[in-house]
Amino acid sequence: MTVDPALVEMMDAVFAEYRDAHPPAKTVERDTELWRRLDELGLVRLTGAEESGGSGAGWFEAAELLAAAARNAVRTPLAEHDLLACWLLEANGMGGDDAVRTVCLLGEDGTAEGVPWAAASDRVVVVWRDGDGHRVADIDAAALSITAGSNAIGEPRDSVEADVAALDSVPVTSDLVAELWHKAALVRAIQVCAALDRIVLSSVEHAASRIQFGRPLSRFQAVQHLIADSAAEAALARAATEGALTTAVTNGWSTGNLAFRVAAARSCVGHATSVVVRNAHQVHGAISTTLEHRLHEFTRAALAWRSEFGSVRYWDERVTDATLAAGADVWSLIVD
Repeated sequence: MTVDPALVEMMDAVFAEYRDAHPPAKTVERDTELWRRLDELGLVRLTGAEESGGSGAGWFEAAELLAAAARNAVRTPLAEHDLLACWLLEANGMGGDDAVRTVCLLGEDGTAEGVPWAAASDRVVVVWRDGDGHRVADIDAAALSITAGSNAIGEPRDSVEADVAALDSVPVTSDLVAELWHKAALVRAIQVCAALDRIVLSSVEHAASRIQFGRPLSRFQAVQHLIADSAAEAALARAATEGALTTAVTNGWSTGNLAFRVAAARSCVGHATSVVVRNAHQVHGAISTTLEHRLHEFTRAALAWRSEFGSVRYWDERVTDATLAAGADVWSLIVD
């Protein structure tokens, strides 16, 4: 995953400057000024085709963008808009415009829970099963029944209801829908990994600066073990996620072991979050439970994101299913 360092530095600077000027709020809303700034920098449609107004970048650049936002605790629907909703329209030959979009996967009853940024978007790209296939529609958000909700960090996670028979839709291949699911899963894995890295860094800095019984916390072996365990778990989660993303990008999101790689990444990310969050709050002590300390901006985010687009148990089961199905040929799931 090699990305121009200058680009990464610019992304970090934009989000760091924004976060410094905008303390976290209990309820997160899409900031139109931030969105306009990101659009001016070519980051809103970072991976969009240049002929349709995008920046023509790839997933590695997009991963750095998502990580930069996450490690600065800036909440905005870049992934949902660019990597999921607009990508699906573009991949299915459907034209788009400058409207802000999110994606919604409806259940058989025409409803969906926890849809990211639905009420805050101009349009919603709705996907649902139709017999043996799927259909997709690009719908004005006002035409849908949307009930506002939020996740643990106040990001919009809304309930959506639609009469699919009344929607102007077109068929979409099952392969594209599967790719959408894998991309959505990796989006959250990337964001969680960035949050975990930030949590580990905060733990290291706090342990080095906090004096207890006449010496820094970092001199206590128990604290060293907590931080070492956290660092190891965060590194494992990051390696699994980068491995899955590299496999996906290198093979055009179509290789036979991608489903296993994504499931393994999400499983590692989910279990790492439990260890890193628990250890970090132990290292930081009582101060970490206050709103004044920034740790909660990352621990609550990691806990919220790891359960979106599939719970930890769901991805654990996918790993088990793939392994059992492979039988004696498990090695084929691991190697490229």
